[in-house]
Amino acid sequence: MIVEWIRFKVAPNYRERFVQVDHDVWTAFLTTCPGFIRKEVWISPDEPSEVILAIHWATLAQQQAIAPADLDKTDQQFITKLGVPFQLLDIKLYQLRKTTTLPLSPNRP
Repeated sequence: MIVEWIRFKVAPNYRERFVQVDHDVWTAFLTTCPGFIRKEVWISPDEPSEVILAIHWATLAQQQAIAPADLDKTDQQFITKLGVPFQLLDIKLYQLRKTTTLPLSPNRP
C-alpha cells in the first residue's frame, strides 16, 4: 500500500471550508480512481493553519496512472470553489510497511 501525504497551509478561519471543499471536489474525484482505498484529513489543535491529507492507494502504479489532465481539471475546480488562498507545503509518498490494530473486546471502550 502507498500513502500519499500532502501538507497545506490555509488561514485558520478558512480551515473548515478547505476541508469541506476538498471533500466535495478532491475526494469525490479520488473515489472514481482505480486503486484508491481511503483518504484521511488530519488537523492539529496546535497548528490551526495546517491541513494534512493522507491518501491510501493499493499500488504506486495506480496512484501514478491518473491522467495529468484529470488532476489539473480537478485542481482548478477545487481552487475555484474554495475561493481563498492556500499554500501547498509538501507532498511525499510512503510505503506502508506494517499496521498494528488491537482487537475489539467487550472490556475495552
